[in-house]
Amino acid sequence: MSTSAPVEVPDGLVASYGRAFGDEGRDWIARLPGLAGEMLERWELRRDGEPGAGEASLVLPVVRADGSGAVLKLQLPREEVDAALVGLRVWDGDGMVRLLDHDPDSGSMLLERLEPRSLASVADDDTAMGVLAELQARLVAVPAPQGLRALGDIAAEMLDQVPRAVTALADPADRRLLRAWASAVTDLVDEPGDRMLHWDLHYDNVLAADREPWLAIDPEPLAGDPGFDLWPALNSRWDDVVAAGDSARVVRRRFDLLTGTLGLDRRRAAGWTRGRLLQNALWDIEDGETALDPAAAAMAEALPR
Repeated sequence: MSTSAPVEVPDGLVASYGRAFGDEGRDWIARLPGLAGEMLERWELRRDGEPGAGEASLVLPVVRADGSGAVLKLQLPREEVDAALVGLRVWDGDGMVRLLDHDPDSGSMLLERLEPRSLASVADDDTAMGVLAELQARLVAVPAPQGLRALGDIAAEMLDQVPRAVTALADPADRRLLRAWASAVTDLVDEPGDRMLHWDLHYDNVLAADREPWLAIDPEPLAGDPGFDLWPALNSRWDDVVAAGDSARVVRRRFDLLTGTLGLDRRRAAGWTRGRLLQNALWDIEDGETALDPAAAAMAEALPR
């Protein structure tokens, strides 16, 4: 049922894989059209639109043999893909896009097709954040299965990296702030939580659907405290938040809505959110940055003490 025309890989995905994975990524990209053709044949799929791509995956809209729409998602097999499969199986469509089939060798997934409209299209921020919060509450209600990456391990690794990372920051104020974020994690690391977290739930990762108004996509599951999962939501549509001129108020309003809907302890949730800011900063420093992201500093200032 597949079409004979080879799949064209978007330039952005080619560049992303070269940056992130080097020669391994370029080799995988070279094999990607062949892999796409193989999976189209194996699952009896017909292409049904132009390919799309994120930072790490090629997405092909397709039609199945029974006439139903679906999405073929292709990505380099790695730990994150294995974790995503665990999450998709455990959530089993409850607040989450449904996994229809997968190929363990290639990491390919066949997913239900959602609408090409994200929660970012909802103009009223309270309405959009309310939808996201309700979805997140459903997702974190699920206990994480054994074997999933654990926040406790990640937090301990972050704390080990802090002394060296501090020396890379040029501004003493940035150094103090990084240490403060690390202190917040130190206070919480012995109670990392056991819920299954999405790890990247923001407006663009919530799409309109037929069987429910909205469903989450692209999970990167992690076992831990839901407070560690708030930053992507707080950071949603950040350029618009800054342009509106009162980012602190928006952060506090979003934080109140999220913690209220999820039933979280505010101080603990603020501490783990600072932990997420620490993680982002450590990644930036590893990439050669010598200053903290001003947006992160602004968000940290708006959080409860």
